[in-house]
Amino acid sequence: MPFHLHFEESDLLRCRFALSPLWETQAAVRTVLRPGQHGYHQPWLRRIRSAAAGLDLAPLWLLMPECGHNPDFLCPPPAGPSTSFEEEIAGVRAIDPLLIREDLALALADQPGALDSPAGRAMLADPARTLRELAALMEQAWQVLVEPDWPRLRALLEADIAYHSRRLAEVGFARLLGELSPQLRWTDSTLSLVGMKGRHSRVLGGQGLVLMPSVFAWPDVVSGYEPPWQPAVIYPARGIGSLWTQPADRTPQALARLLGRARADVLCALDEPAGTSALAHRLGLAPSSVSEHLSVLRAAGLLTSRRYGHQVLYERTPLGIALAVPEHRPWE
Repeated sequence: MPFHLHFEESDLLRCRFALSPLWETQAAVRTVLRPGQHGYHQPWLRRIRSAAAGLDLAPLWLLMPECGHNPDFLCPPPAGPSTSFEEEIAGVRAIDPLLIREDLALALADQPGALDSPAGRAMLADPARTLRELAALMEQAWQVLVEPDWPRLRALLEADIAYHSRRLAEVGFARLLGELSPQLRWTDSTLSLVGMKGRHSRVLGGQGLVLMPSVFAWPDVVSGYEPPWQPAVIYPARGIGSLWTQPADRTPQALARLLGRARADVLCALDEPAGTSALAHRLGLAPSSVSEHLSVLRAAGLLTSRRYGHQVLYERTPLGIALAVPEHRPWE
């Protein structure tokens, strides 16, 4: 059965986009647990394999059943649109340990054998210690698995939010949901998540909804969060197909000869809108050099720019797309 979120009129006024480095961290931990389910992330998995081996992720994996409940307290929806990991993990550490025991029990019950295991019993016997240990482990996972690539991931997530915010203004909430994922369907003030396992319904009751793009959630859409957390829907971010591809691997040689290798790499790296810092990190170039290339490409009519929050995002014009993407070249 689909999972249903029932809206009231006031809920529509309280829907917002957000991104969460904490969510991406727990999702990265899950990806390491089940690497075969995440073909897009194989280059990342190969690169972080040795570093991940140095982490004891077993306590987190115990709370990540393949089907069923996952603890809400490990990655509650962020309070703002772009909360830092440090702010989010501080919020987790401030949770009342009495609130997490039921959350732990639900997850352990859905993991075969976990509820009666020594590790599971120890978690339930001392929730305060469990909270401290899990928060410390999440922080280690962030530092090893996600933080080195966070500029690249954040740029993709911010570009997704910018794109879908614009689409929300253009097509409205109901149509936008179908564009986020084919698993999302809107009928008579009810959002249905097809194929999601677990609970079958939730009344929002004026809390609204957080829409969160995720790099590591693909191909699934995830929802939930019991009180006191605000309900959320996590959906696959746009553009992850080329997330781990080196830009030079995608730059046509003819385009590199025409524009110069570095400038052509900048153009071809803009599969999704991105800012100067993210492109510099992705390409291994100095931000000043990337800024100069972006200015030249924009002046040549290959890029446009617009401000989103604290940064300026660049994206290709139709002419830029025609040069960078072979299937869009009308002369070929």
